[in-house]
Amino acid sequence: MSPEAEIRRRIGEQGRITFSEFMELALFWPQGGYYLSPGTLEASGDYYTSPQAHPAFAALLAVQLLQMWSLLDEPDPFTVVEIGAGNGLLCRDLVAYSCHLPQAFRRALRYLCLDRNLASGLEQEVFTGNGAAVGRVAASIIASGPASTGQPEAAGLPLRGIRGCFLSNELLDAFPVHQVTKVDGRLLEVYVTLRDGELATVTAAPSTPMLVARLESLRVELIEGQTAEINLGIDSWARQVAGALEAGFVLTIDYGHQAEELYSAERRLRGTLTTYFRHTQTDSPLRRIGRQDITAQVDFTSAQELGEQAGLDVLGLTNQSRFLGNLGLQIYQERVLQQGLTRRQIQANRTAMMDLVRPGGLGDFKVLAQGKNVGRPELWGFGSSGFPKEVEAIACELPVPILATGHLPLLESRFPHVEMEFDESWSLTGDVSHQESP
Repeated sequence: MSPEAEIRRRIGEQGRITFSEFMELALFWPQGGYYLSPGTLEASGDYYTSPQAHPAFAALLAVQLLQMWSLLDEPDPFTVVEIGAGNGLLCRDLVAYSCHLPQAFRRALRYLCLDRNLASGLEQEVFTGNGAAVGRVAASIIASGPASTGQPEAAGLPLRGIRGCFLSNELLDAFPVHQVTKVDGRLLEVYVTLRDGELATVTAAPSTPMLVARLESLRVELIEGQTAEINLGIDSWARQVAGALEAGFVLTIDYGHQAEELYSAERRLRGTLTTYFRHTQTDSPLRRIGRQDITAQVDFTSAQELGEQAGLDVLGLTNQSRFLGNLGLQIYQERVLQQGLTRRQIQANRTAMMDLVRPGGLGDFKVLAQGKNVGRPELWGFGSSGFPKEVEAIACELPVPILATGHLPLLESRFPHVEMEFDESWSLTGDVSHQESP
């Protein structure tokens, strides 16, 4: 049964379903849900991510993990759990680059790809003989509790006693969201129903008091006619990750804002819900069910506050441009010129590195660091005075990551007919030493 058929069946039984339930079925229904369909996570899909842009993203994450391992007194094993690992590209590149880091770290590293799909991915290309061990587990931490589908909440992470880091890249934005709107002074929820045989939306009283409670906790008051999304799954995510982590870190990378900006009526009167089909923003969630991405920007205020309630301390919040800059991206970019590459290869690698920190794009993604039983250390990627000497030494001495199989050819995609010229003195945009306040 296709996702749309299941959606219609449930509407036929119930009369309507919440938008959260609709979104969950469209994205994760076992028979044809968007994220469980072949090709969705490939570079030719409907969007691309930082790991697909350039392996420097994974390399710099490996450098940050090295410091985390040191702060934990170099445990063996040091377990990295990537939630929503997809096709394993980030794992492949990160573990491969860890081979250039201290041998003790490489041997201690255990990388676990956690995803709904158990099928093996690119992480299987990583040599595991004398280096880091890699595994894949099928699981989901996206809540399916009473607030969304009426089913019992997900059993949770099948892990306990982890010493290491929980890592995710563009995970929370895929959690199903409830939509609410203000009509005649009342907060109403958006539901999906059938009208003349076609899927349509209708508003009614909220399906759960948790929606009102979330806005109240954020001190958010919608104005008349405003629409907004509420991600109740963040609560379950925070509790499950905190419960599985004995000591270590949580590193969350995604697009979104703090609540005051996210729910600003002046900037986002119609909310942030977006759909993508073949690299084009379509904003038609009731169409192409199972064949297009549906996403909403992340509420980082809730991610921080719910994490603190679950036992996760906030260690830093910044944007991806500053995070990667603090970890030495500019040094890698400058060293590309010294790698004996062809002019075309140099242009391709520099274009992709620039894309990782592009304002208005990947560079504006947020990076949230949280910790449990680690105190409040200053992490390299969140430093207030640029990258430290340890990072500079690593970036100057270790190999420069270079585009390889699995990465998106951004130069060919964006400029197929133009030879690009780059100034050899190119540098990152903005002040890499600045840190946003948590």
